[in-house]
Amino acid sequence: MIKAYLVDDEPLARDRMRRMLTTTGRVQIVGASTDPVEAVDEICILRPQLLFLDIHMPGLTGFELLSQLKEQPLVVFTTAYDAHALEAFRVNSIDYLLKPVTEEGLSRALDRATRMLGAPEPRGDLQALLAQLGSVLNQKKNWLERVASRTGDKLELVETSRVTHFYAGDKLTYAATAERDYMIDLTIADLEARLDPGRFVRIHRSTIVNLDFLQELHSWFGGKMVARLKDAKKTELQVSRDRARVLRERLGG
Repeated sequence: MIKAYLVDDEPLARDRMRRMLTTTGRVQIVGASTDPVEAVDEICILRPQLLFLDIHMPGLTGFELLSQLKEQPLVVFTTAYDAHALEAFRVNSIDYLLKPVTEEGLSRALDRATRMLGAPEPRGDLQALLAQLGSVLNQKKNWLERVASRTGDKLELVETSRVTHFYAGDKLTYAATAERDYMIDLTIADLEARLDPGRFVRIHRSTIVNLDFLQELHSWFGGKMVARLKDAKKTELQVSRDRARVLRERLGG
């Protein structure tokens, strides 16, 4: 079995990947962390053969984490962004999986890791990886236009254009609208990957806001910000320090 370690600041995304890997029966998970800073020491101690690594994380990005490792294991990046595919290739990752990770994509990554760990060949199949990166960079997105909310035997479809923001709490995810909040089956990481980035922006590890409902921003202590929505409740949402700059850039400020 391949010894693997998981790093993702989203607990739900990390746990989903753990379940998917366990189901394959091909991987022994020797450790996992939502804190990339703490993960550096654990990776050095546990010495996994394969590292499943998120890119956008507070404290250290996935690339910064790799730069602190004396011995780099095989790396599979798991991220909601396709903008870093070429950088991932530069640091010798063996695969680049967009969230939500599919069984097909995961199987491909494990096949590649198995071949590379079982044969003394140079790391990386150049042509195959370039073809994959080209596919990632050029793929067309079908952005979510509605999300499903199930309550008992009742299934409701909620149009994303009506959602003021998505938020996570108590291991559940909700879509907030003017009428009510709907519990949905997608994680914040899943939503970030599947929502139109021209309209939706992640402002916190647990929150995605619909820019159509954003009224104003207020600076807060420690480099953080508060976003106020133009809904009846005048909802205020915390913007984390590491995402405040991205939000200001998106708004042209």
